[in-house]
Amino acid sequence: MDDGKPTGPKAKWWSRPDKGRAVPSGQEASAPEEAPGALDASSVDASPAPEADQADARTHAQPDHVTVPAPAQAPAPVPSEVPEPVEATADTTVPAAVAVSPRPQPLHDPDPYSTPPYGGPGPWAPAPPVQRPVATPAHGTPLPAQYATAGTGSGYAQPHPHPDQQHQPQPSHPYPPRHPQPDPAAPPAAPTLAGPPPAPERPQPLSSVWLQYDPWSAPGAPFTHPGEPAAPRRRRRGPLLIGALVVALVAGGTGGVLGAYVERNGGVTRIELPQAGRESADRAPDSVAGIAASALPSVVTLHVSGDSEQGTGTGFVLDEQGHILTNHHVVDPAGASGDISITFSGGETAKATLVGKDSGYDLAVVKVTGVSGLKPLPLGNSDNVRVGDPVVAIGAPFDLQNTVTSGIISAKERPITAGGDKGDGSDISYVDALQTDAPINPGNSGGPLVDGKAQVIGINSAIRAADTGAGTDGAQAGSIGLGFAIPINQGKRVAEELINTGKATHPVIGVSLDMKFAGDGARVGDKGQDDSPAVTPGGPAAKAGVRPGDVITEVDGRRVHSGEELIVKIRAHRPGDKLELTLRRGGDERTVTLVLGSADSS
Repeated sequence: MDDGKPTGPKAKWWSRPDKGRAVPSGQEASAPEEAPGALDASSVDASPAPEADQADARTHAQPDHVTVPAPAQAPAPVPSEVPEPVEATADTTVPAAVAVSPRPQPLHDPDPYSTPPYGGPGPWAPAPPVQRPVATPAHGTPLPAQYATAGTGSGYAQPHPHPDQQHQPQPSHPYPPRHPQPDPAAPPAAPTLAGPPPAPERPQPLSSVWLQYDPWSAPGAPFTHPGEPAAPRRRRRGPLLIGALVVALVAGGTGGVLGAYVERNGGVTRIELPQAGRESADRAPDSVAGIAASALPSVVTLHVSGDSEQGTGTGFVLDEQGHILTNHHVVDPAGASGDISITFSGGETAKATLVGKDSGYDLAVVKVTGVSGLKPLPLGNSDNVRVGDPVVAIGAPFDLQNTVTSGIISAKERPITAGGDKGDGSDISYVDALQTDAPINPGNSGGPLVDGKAQVIGINSAIRAADTGAGTDGAQAGSIGLGFAIPINQGKRVAEELINTGKATHPVIGVSLDMKFAGDGARVGDKGQDDSPAVTPGGPAAKAGVRPGDVITEVDGRRVHSGEELIVKIRAHRPGDKLELTLRRGGDERTVTLVLGSADSS
């Protein structure tokens, strides 16, 4: 192929004198007197070479040796006709002489590397072998000395040339540029063996040497050439590390700020949810909110402490003089010299003194002084209450003051007894109670149970707890929906007596009851306490004809099943009230009428 070769006339090859080289026997050295450009047969060693040298020559495909005489004068114009080059082989006979027209001396020094001109190999040698880019870079640029042995590793090791070829120049890139354009203004240059002037030598790193896959190399040869490694180039990593750390810190801080903002605000953008506007705070008077708003300012919380006990309860204001009604068992821990503190619904506190108490009714009255602006809670009528009426309970369950619960009246005239912790019966209270399912818990005691008009109809006093009625720690359990309140009619009467006289009176019929009787009804005992008569002489029962051993089964037409129920029914009335009793004596029943007497509370 003519690809990459000049299309014009072929230039002649210059030869160089063989300096200081031994001429093989049988041949004569070329004389310096010969005309420049003459190629003598003696300049080509046609004698058979040793087998090793021949193999080496075939491997490199390089001529044995070429001598080029030094030019003596300026170059002459290149003739248009140039003889075809003759390949020198072992079987080829070289003519004695090749006549070449004399040429003028070149204007420049001969090329020390003897680089053949572009266009093809010289007439004395076969085509150049495949060049290793590692050994000779493109366009004839010489490889620096420190990388000259880079190709000595496996896969790219260059064969050792013949001793006569170790100092011979190597051809440049096998494929020169196509159609070089001469400068029309410059004089024609004489053909020389040297190509373009070599670039200045400068060390190049091994990584910059061009490596490519050689299809003629040994199979499995590596792409890299072991040898002396290039000196590593030091890089200043300090500024890069500092910059990376600064970027990481800034990014971390920014991420933390954004994360905190997103966590607190739920996102990058602010979210506003739809909401109803403000409206009037007023509520219907008969609603739970309206009832609570009306009653709360009159409800107080009591904190009581004595020598060995303390407790918390609730009360409500009776009048503007500072009288407050509560339960007996709320103030009982204070004893005769304990401390009673009152906390109003607005948070104000004041000291209180005991006015009077009665364990049989489980009621007590205390008084605060030096407090103005008290709002008494209106009292209702418990006789008007019907089962199913809505009610609201207010108090401080477990010392949580201003707690409001609601429910209904679930039963009426429920006879209950509470207390009895002292063992002598002096602290037992008998209540003909109102039953409610409004949640009542310890701390609600003494608080008001109000109706739909925010009027007091009862005093919350007791609850029915599950199982034993006590918690695991001995404290009273919470509400299960069975709460009991003292009817306000009874509470009003007792409160008035305690305020006016400091004590309360109990209605009595003048008999001693057998509390161990297991039958249905209340049985009059055979003997009273300390062997006194069971029926008090001259008392209401004696006047009505009641005798020891009689069984009272009804009071005003309502059944009585036990002695406790009879006491509850009697104490639900005032002294002086008339009662109608149904008696069973033997197998006969009779009805008697009596007027209730009075007995001072102890």
